[in-house]
Amino acid sequence: MIARWVAAIGAMRRRRRRGERGSAAIFVLGMSIVLFVCAGLVVDGGLAINARMSVADDAEQASRVAADSLDLEVLRATGAVVIDDGLAQQRASQYLGARGYAPGQFTVAVDEGTVSVSVRDKSKTMILGLVGINEYDVRAGAVSVPRTGPN
Repeated sequence: MIARWVAAIGAMRRRRRRGERGSAAIFVLGMSIVLFVCAGLVVDGGLAINARMSVADDAEQASRVAADSLDLEVLRATGAVVIDDGLAQQRASQYLGARGYAPGQFTVAVDEGTVSVSVRDKSKTMILGLVGINEYDVRAGAVSVPRTGPN
């Protein structure tokens, strides 16, 4: 009787082992895919954040350059600080063009003593491109006002 129990347990163990063959390989494959996607999010997400910071810096500098474009005739005649709209547009466009942006990638608006600049660009992916995500849209904007005087 005991011998039958031992034989039955041995047979169940052999059947169970055969049924689990390859399950570790599938688990490793699944975990590899998950880790690959996580690595892609980390690497490409870091590149997108870096690109966003770069675009934000460029927008800030362009708005500062544009806000510095004062109408000197009005300033000398009346003492009023007025931004020369045409000069501000030209200087911001030149700055952003020198940084590699095409005219359709940015806008410059002058409104009652403030200059608003918005810039957009694309950040290419390195790892996520393998799963069809080839680039991120990156946008940033900045507003500047001219400062005059010692304060």
